[in-house]
Amino acid sequence: MKILVTDPLAEEAMDMLRENHEVVVNKVTGDELAAVIGPYHALMVRSGTQVTPEVIRRADNLQVIGRAGIGVDNIDVKAASAKGIKVVNSPTGATPSVAELAIGHMISLARHLPRADRTIRSGEWAKKQLKGVELHGKTLGLVGCGNIGQLVAHTARAFNMTVIGYDPYIGAEEMAEHHITRMDSLDDLMSRADFISLHVPHTKQTHHLIDAGMLAKMKPTAFLVNCARGGVVDEEALYQTLKAGRIAGAALDVYEKEPPGKPKLAELDNVVFTPHLGAATREGQTRAGTVCAEQVLKVLAGEEPDFWVNRA
Repeated sequence: MKILVTDPLAEEAMDMLRENHEVVVNKVTGDELAAVIGPYHALMVRSGTQVTPEVIRRADNLQVIGRAGIGVDNIDVKAASAKGIKVVNSPTGATPSVAELAIGHMISLARHLPRADRTIRSGEWAKKQLKGVELHGKTLGLVGCGNIGQLVAHTARAFNMTVIGYDPYIGAEEMAEHHITRMDSLDDLMSRADFISLHVPHTKQTHHLIDAGMLAKMKPTAFLVNCARGGVVDEEALYQTLKAGRIAGAALDVYEKEPPGKPKLAELDNVVFTPHLGAATREGQTRAGTVCAEQVLKVLAGEEPDFWVNRA
């Protein structure tokens, strides 16, 4: 069968696909992708490729779309479902990578690491201006307590942090197994946490979940970390909140528009940025690619995939 790959994948994943199938690498998207998709039985993408309704409409032979990663907001899942095309992903591939970055951002915020680095590079000795805080003994609030949130919770325990979580889809008993105390409302979590880390997908329900009202509930000493999806946070509201000094700081790995150019938030010293690096580790990329390749190969072999996004 024929497999089209439009975004870079780990070589280990490519080797798996090539073992029994014809694999074509072609970095096309949009109208170009729609024009060439017809003969292919499988499509493998990452976040760079937009799989639109038009692409799916013209996919005469497509059985499966594989997303080497977690989020499928670049794939029209509804259109794929209507045509009987399975959408699969690799939700466990980048779990350690994203969890470690979230913890890294917390440390960077707490100890002013980017600012400290810049002062030394410019010949300053700003020790007195860069007094930080400890993670030790603080309360970490997790918004979303799936695989990544749970690993963040386990790691945070090494810092003697108390972990609370909000996730309407996970019960108190399961959270307790991961040493997370379940909050019944997001409002409660926002008002209690010293560090808030987001681990939810971007959907209609979560769009601007963290808006001006939610930010207003945070402690003035609290920090916000977003290594999930950009649209979950209202960036204009975050800018106004930080500029007014109503919270201590924020770290962003994801943005409402990517790439964001020079975001308005870059005017502020109490924001740390990374360019969507959550899954960008050698290990994470290899796992994301190979796990997704396994799912695609299962579908092509007539087997049921493990990570089937649009399972009926």
